[in-house]
Amino acid sequence: MRPDLGRHQGRGVRKQRGLTQNELAAAIGRTSSWLSQVERGIQPVNRLDVMRLLADGLGVPLQVLQPDAPIAPEPGPVEDITPNDLDQARLVISGHPALDVLLSPREDFRPETLSELRAGVDRVWDLTHGDQFAELSAALGPLMPRLERASRTAADEHRSELHLLLARTYQALASAFVRQNEADAAWVAADRAIREAEQSDEPLGMFAGIYRLAHAFVRLKHLDQAEHAAATAISALQRHIEQTDPRPQELSVLGSPHLTLALVHARAGERAAARQQIAEARAVAQQLNEDRNDFNLEFGPTNVEIQAVSTAVELSDAGEVLDIGTDLDTTGLSIERQARLLMDLGRAHAQRRHFGDALDYLLQAEEIAPEMIRSHIAARDTIRELMLVAGRSASPELRALAERADAMP
Repeated sequence: MRPDLGRHQGRGVRKQRGLTQNELAAAIGRTSSWLSQVERGIQPVNRLDVMRLLADGLGVPLQVLQPDAPIAPEPGPVEDITPNDLDQARLVISGHPALDVLLSPREDFRPETLSELRAGVDRVWDLTHGDQFAELSAALGPLMPRLERASRTAADEHRSELHLLLARTYQALASAFVRQNEADAAWVAADRAIREAEQSDEPLGMFAGIYRLAHAFVRLKHLDQAEHAAATAISALQRHIEQTDPRPQELSVLGSPHLTLALVHARAGERAAARQQIAEARAVAQQLNEDRNDFNLEFGPTNVEIQAVSTAVELSDAGEVLDIGTDLDTTGLSIERQARLLMDLGRAHAQRRHFGDALDYLLQAEEIAPEMIRSHIAARDTIRELMLVAGRSASPELRALAERADAMP
């Protein structure tokens, strides 16, 4: 694919539509400076999904901008909708789960149930990290109201821990909603996580909630809000750490929003800024010198490299993805992190037109985290692109994967 083909057509179509660069950039979730560089030929567009994003923003078929792009068949009567297993979880957060307790305050919490609630929250995170969203949704149905009621009816000595358990649960839900492209619900869950963490007297939990909130903003394409949330968290933590001997938990929480900013800049096409944030995260990880999972953030040297891979694939730097990620040992991290690396390696091979290798990595990711491949937009887009390029010569393995992921073109 020649990246220079679409830039002049795109500029002409934009002007015909009466759109300014600012208006089109906002519509597709990019910055006006990135769009200006694309139209002037400074910033190449090598990825089919980015070219399709431009075409959608302009309201024209992809072939207007990229004449040699594969032509997708007309969709059938059933719309292509990303599968969602979190409908029950949406209902759980749709309203207040403990209104009757507010009307009739009473102490009916039994302290002996604390261990059971702790185990329930741990299981919620196991399901979240494993991309087992249907099971997660079912588990939250009874757990969330119990935690909400307990935090209001327990004696003072137990309330701080119960609020922290609630914060962890809402953080898990926010993470799951982001990965299932339910960003509006992720925003609600992250906001509640921040509130509960503040009531738990654990300020670092608030920063973890802000991290989840920033990712909801990224999914909503509100990159300015995501950048503000992450940068504010970094600034506050940095000032605190400079005045004290930082604890490992504080370094872990500090490094995570740097990775968020790397994603924000990558989505905006701001290559230098994205790389700078990865470098900042690497410096924090080097100071930490171990992989940790404080507040389920999985921050450490290994996860920084996984995020460096994700940033590089967003920037279409497929060679860098393969240099960093091919021999990276992720066995100590969650299934979700392991599968994410495999998926991004598959995406990088697809960018380099190594279609056999791309399929192999996507199949490996599906083997350990099938729901990620079924629900992740980037994975589905990559599979669909492989199918479009292969056409009638698509292998049985690729065709079966596309059918399982609901990614048939």
